[in-house]
Parts: sequence; C-alpha cells; structure tokens
Amino acid sequence: MTSTAAAPVARPTEFESVWSDLQGVAFSQGYLDVAGVRTRYLHAGEQTRPALVLLHGSGGHAEAYVRNLASHAEHFSTWSIDMLGHGYTDKPGHPLEVAHYVEHLIGVLDTIGAQRAHISGESLGGWVAARAAVDHPDRVDRLVLNTAGGSQADPEVMKRIITLSMAAAENPTWETVQARIKWLMADKTKDYDDIVASRRQIYRQPGFVAAMSDIMALQDPDIRARNILGPSEYGSITAPTLVVWTSDDPTADVAEGRRIADMIPGARFEVMPGCGHWPQYEDPDTFNRLHLDFLLKD
Repeated sequence: MTSTAAAPVARPTEFESVWSDLQGVAFSQGYLDVAGVRTRYLHAGEQTRPALVLLHGSGGHAEAYVRNLASHAEHFSTWSIDMLGHGYTDKPGHPLEVAHYVEHLIGVLDTIGAQRAHISGESLGGWVAARAAVDHPDRVDRLVLNTAGGSQADPEVMKRIITLSMAAAENPTWETVQARIKWLMADKTKDYDDIVASRRQIYRQPGFVAAMSDIMALQDPDIRARNILGPSEYGSITAPTLVVWTSDDPTADVAEGRRIADMIPGARFEVMPGCGHWPQYEDPDTFNRLHLDFLLKD
C-alpha cells in the first residue's frame, strides 16, 4: 500500500497577531461610564503617571495602538479608547461631528480623573485632538497629530473613505474589511489578518451599518466644511505639538502635513518613510521613539 504525505501547509513568514503584540504587556480592557456613554478602553501603565490618550481614525478602534502600549506604559497612564460611536463604545444614533467627539474626549478625561493629558490622534483622532487643544487648552498638555484629518476637503479621498467603509459595514466579509484595512497601509503584500478579524467582529454588531453612516458624516462636504480647521484654529494652539506624516499616506501628501505644522506655533514636523496611514502600527519602533522623545521632552 502506498501512502502519500500531505502537502505542507503554507504559512506566513511572520503572522501578525494582536495577542502577540500584547503578550508581556500588563494591560486591562474594560469600560468607562463617560456621562452615560459606555466607553471601551485598553489601558496600560500606572494610573499615578501622567495621562496619555490615544485616538484612532474613522471607523477604527482601540487596537490601532496595540504596538504602542508597552513602550508608553513605562512613562504614562496610557489609554487607547474606542471613540464615540466606534468600536464597542455606545452609538448615539445621530451624525457625528467633531464637537461630539471632543465632548466625549473631555468626558473621558473627567472620568479617569485627568485634569490635563497628552493627546495623540491618528486621522480622525488627530482632527479631534487638534480641536480639543483649540477649545480646551487647559486640558491638553502635549499634542500629537498623526496623519491627521480636518485640514482640507479632498472629494476623491472623501468618496473613497465612504465607499470602502460602507461596503465593509454593510457586508463585513473578509474581503471587504481587508480592503478597508489595506487601504490604510503602505505595504499591500501583508494580509493584516488579526486586525481584519478584530474589525469584522466590530462591524458585525447589530445596528453597525447605521453607526457607520453616522461616522461618515464628516465626509459629507457641507458637514465637513463647518468642521474643518484652518489657520485661525491651528494658530491658536498653545500646546507643544508634534505633527507626524508619512511617505505613503493615502489621504494627503507630505506637503499637507507640513502645511498643518506650519500653521501651529512652534510645531515639530516629522516624516516616517515606508508607512501609510497607520505609522504607529506599520513601524512601531520608529513611531514609539519619535513619540516618546517628544512627549518626554523637558
């Protein structure tokens, strides 16, 4: 009798796992009651340390920062939250504008007992962080704007965000969610399986199509126009600010990132090569070094 050996199973050279990113990290996952809004968080670091809040982008969730918690927890009480209407945080059931996110962010600070905090935001999170620094300068210590939105209205980019996001929410197959994730990244050869799996679970929640529609409000030209930040807003920011951009950001080129930095008094500007819209995930070593150098600067 002849036996045939099973063909070897092809495996990725390096499987990227959210759990592997968090192994060895003393972290907690839970919910805050933020003025009645059940708000999901990942937290690492002693709560006696200065507070740092990390804000993800449109349609995102706290796992955007799984590769940054360990290094920052050594110095800060580090909170990565699901923003209002996102992830597993409560969905308010109305179109979301920047003021809604800012109000929720300030509520988070109140809930964790942080009179002041460092705020670092990516994409939509950067838009919200900047607006918080404008409206609540007494609450923001240092500010990081990471491939931040809110400075312009590019119709093609806005259309692309709506198309990919709504397709993923309406039919959260592996392919639709992966397409949304890969759009963020410079390296299209990777599959980002664990992030895709995490996001699929979020998008499968009952009522998430309506929630995504509310999140997409800022891609509507009229709504975006009344939320956009310009020279007067950026110019009023008093918090020390770092603007991080990338070589391959799909939402805006390096020149736009530099323009934002030039509008903020004394802002530092850094460009990370070989990254897309998630430099904190694609090149965490470089991001963590730049981020901590800025946040810990005397």
